[in-house]
Amino acid sequence: MTTTRDILHADMDAFFAAVEQRDRPELRGKPVVVGAPPEQRGVVSTCSYEARAFGVHSAMPSREAFQRCPQAVFLPPDMPRYAAVSRQVFAIFERFSPLVEPVSIDEAFLDVTGSKRLFGEPEAIAASIRAAIRSETGLTASVGVAGNKFLAKLASESHKPDGLTVVPRSRPDVLVFLAPLPVGRLWGVGKMMHDLLEQHGYRTIGDLQRASEASLAPIIGPHAAGHLLRLAFGEDEREIETDFEEKSISREHTFLVDCRNPEALRAVLRDLADDVGRRLREAGKFAGVGRLKLRWADFQTLTRQRTFPAPVCDDFTLRRLALELFEAEPLVQPVRLIGFGVSGFAVERHEQLSLFADPADRRDRDEQLCHTVDRLREKLGRDQIVRADRVGRKKEA
Repeated sequence: MTTTRDILHADMDAFFAAVEQRDRPELRGKPVVVGAPPEQRGVVSTCSYEARAFGVHSAMPSREAFQRCPQAVFLPPDMPRYAAVSRQVFAIFERFSPLVEPVSIDEAFLDVTGSKRLFGEPEAIAASIRAAIRSETGLTASVGVAGNKFLAKLASESHKPDGLTVVPRSRPDVLVFLAPLPVGRLWGVGKMMHDLLEQHGYRTIGDLQRASEASLAPIIGPHAAGHLLRLAFGEDEREIETDFEEKSISREHTFLVDCRNPEALRAVLRDLADDVGRRLREAGKFAGVGRLKLRWADFQTLTRQRTFPAPVCDDFTLRRLALELFEAEPLVQPVRLIGFGVSGFAVERHEQLSLFADPADRRDRDEQLCHTVDRLREKLGRDQIVRADRVGRKKEA
């Protein structure tokens, strides 16, 4: 298998924790966990490699992380500081290629096919990027080099931290590289599919390379079977995407103690809807769909959504829909988490004319009021202007 593209996947090593250790020398060499404190509900955002040696990992409940590593230093995330470092890192990426696809705050794909005349072969470009990151930020990154995005990401994960891995380009060498890896490393293989594949004897990517679509389809379906076989042979035709548009905006709140008080739930939901509205207006968009999320005490989660009659961005309409969706659900258990989000974005509003009193005038007034409040909060501070129902209300401890 040959390819004419040169793709890098660059991934910062234990990014949040590494920034903390860089800025606080007394933390270097110690297990550091960034996320919720262990005495509260919440999860690990990331952790240092010293903490990972104890089995701590991202998305693990902080209480479990503390049980595994009680000597760890738990720190709250400092997103503005991490974002500032991320901008430095992405500025380095952009020196080597204009084709940069952000995956998250700390990782990206780069297409360096057109950069070789200026900067050398892909492996040399990857080494230069890693050196620049180390020199300018004091941090390390692992980089994978391959002919497509799937292989490049697998490569960057192969030798962490501070690794540089190149996947050979010939088809036999690609198959050898992939064969010993577990099937869980394939994109799209979640826990359920992983268990199904293992039950039928498919434990490694090499096992899939020896399978056929006809044998896999009855187990996981024809679409998934074709998808996994293409990946098992190292095939991935996706291009680098440089223009990303946010598909949804949402906010969630996890209660320290399961909440069974409907009025307290309504109050939090109003706040969430208002924050979603602020972010929606900040992005200059209108939402076509609103969505409620509830997670019960037993961790079962439900979502309910409804389409707006016309795309909206004002807090009043968002709040009203959020509460209507909430009121339609019986509180069968105490609530662990509540969330509200919007999607179906438009950059301008299109709506049908009404023969009756047109609600568009009222909606325009609501939007103008919300924009005015946004500007005042930006000038005076977000806590200086609050809804009347929030005045005097105590925040959850």
